Amino acid sequence: MNDLRDKYLTAIADAAGESALEDLRLAAVGKKGEISLKMRELGKMSPEERQVMGPKLNALKDEINSALAAKKQALSDAALDERLRTEWLDVTLPARPQRQGSIHPVSQVTEEVTAIFADMGFAVAEGPQVESDWHNFDALNIPGHHPARAEMDTFYMHRADGDDRPPHVLRTHTSPVQIRSMELAGAPLRVICPGRVYRADYDQTHTPMFHQVEGLAIDKDISMANLKWVLEEFVKAFFEVDEVELRFRASHFPFTEPSAEVDIRCSWEGGTLKVGEGDDWLEILGSGMVHPKVLMAGNIDPAAWQGFAFGVGIDRIAMLKYGIPDLRAFFESDLRWLRHYGFAALDVPTIRGGLSR
Repeated sequence: MNDLRDKYLTAIADAAGESALEDLRLAAVGKKGEISLKMRELGKMSPEERQVMGPKLNALKDEINSALAAKKQALSDAALDERLRTEWLDVTLPARPQRQGSIHPVSQVTEEVTAIFADMGFAVAEGPQVESDWHNFDALNIPGHHPARAEMDTFYMHRADGDDRPPHVLRTHTSPVQIRSMELAGAPLRVICPGRVYRADYDQTHTPMFHQVEGLAIDKDISMANLKWVLEEFVKAFFEVDEVELRFRASHFPFTEPSAEVDIRCSWEGGTLKVGEGDDWLEILGSGMVHPKVLMAGNIDPAAWQGFAFGVGIDRIAMLKYGIPDLRAFFESDLRWLRHYGFAALDVPTIRGGLSR
């Protein structure tokens, strides 16, 4: 054992690197190392011999392990010292020019929309992105056979075998936030609900995750005329034009009655969108008067209160306003694209100071 001790302590002291040190560890105390093999021989000894040899072998093993740990720490310290000696920084050198960050177009447009509706008295409401099936569909008067509830259109959360609780989904619109706002605040109510939504679709104008903002206003004498005025003011402020003409087309949404698709008059001269002039029409959002069943789901009496709701895609109006041709580019993390379409981080949109400065 004295020979083993001298052999390995000398070799450890002379080890030039961590790889050589690891080889020595395996040769000495590894599963097939010399000291480990000696300890296996204890079973062949008499009880008296084991009482003598056992403590000696354990002490040798501990001494070798301690030497290995000390040498490893010494090598690590030496490597750090060398790195500190070779890696240095001249603090007298001039600093790099400061680079101002940029804001993603979706964030910018969300701030623009929020500023416009805040000026009209709308508060911002938020809700969970993983929603209950009831909040996402049933409370919004969407029947069980509706195509939107099919798995080909909606992302359902996985449920364990035998779990009979109602399913949860990645919300397909921000309308569930309207239900939660009605449950929480009651009437009267005036909120917008911006946020991420999810649908199983992917092409030039659709992505599995995108952004919407929905608005809800509930009061005693709300009418379609109020809805028309709010949307006209929004479109004029957002596209920064003095006049705009909207066209309401009869449509059907389960959560509104009557329902209407809204188009804006525009032109595409030279491939550039001009809002408020021309002979073309462009669909931008859906709207309508809140269905009585939706009011009841939000614990509001439809005999005493009524309201309007609307929903618009944030990504879509960002594409229209800033001339972005492909929706998929919003989510590709291309810094070149962001530098081209990005906005100054400190330019917060305001109605008085301007939206897209």
